[in-house]
Amino acid sequence: MSVEGKVRIVAGLMVLISFTLGRFVNPAWLWLAVFVGFNLIQSAFTGFCPAERFFRALSKEN
Repeated sequence: MSVEGKVRIVAGLMVLISFTLGRFVNPAWLWLAVFVGFNLIQSAFTGFCPAERFFRALSKEN
């Protein structure tokens, strides 16, 4: 799987986790989804994505 695919999976999981926690635990967890969305938007403009760097560093160790 490509690094971009891994980043998309992590972003999607974070949004789903945020929604679930916001619905059943505390609505403040929805701010996590806001953060993930903001990070996706800024990475589209700047090309900097912390999750992408993390997965690239993991793949270099193998």
